[in-house]
Amino acid sequence: MVQEKQSDRQQRLDNFLQAVEAAQKVQDDIMKYGLEAAHLYCDDVDEDWLETWGEDENGQQNFVELVTNFLQSDDLVAVRVRKLLKDKSLQEIAVELERCLRVSKEEDRIFGVKNVLAGNVAVAESNRGTSDEIDEIELLDLAEELLEKLAEMFDNYK
Repeated sequence: MVQEKQSDRQQRLDNFLQAVEAAQKVQDDIMKYGLEAAHLYCDDVDEDWLETWGEDENGQQNFVELVTNFLQSDDLVAVRVRKLLKDKSLQEIAVELERCLRVSKEEDRIFGVKNVLAGNVAVAESNRGTSDEIDEIELLDLAEELLEKLAEMFDNYK
């Protein structure tokens, strides 16, 4: 009987420690990837995220690192993206771009990337006079170029 109580206590302690580890993992992801990670957890709160925790984590993390490395490169597209989104960390940008690649429709992916790029800049319809503004066509062209590079990297990554 005493042994059963100890076993039951140990089981409850193990369950508690697993819950604490899971909470620390969520906190670490939010600290590492920003509020976007919190939104992803919230979006999936009713799903099986706890059961599938970590199954594709290494794959996503490695692809995000690949995108981050690309953004650090001297590639002309990467340079334009860094200049445009100078107030965001490369890690933040990479996570947002990786999320855009998950969208199934190509048109939605392009506009998702465009929205990521437009996040910190004023978009002008035809004003090219100020340095902080970028016109819609120029932004869409950059989004398409970036999406081509990301799709190529994603295909090579698989």
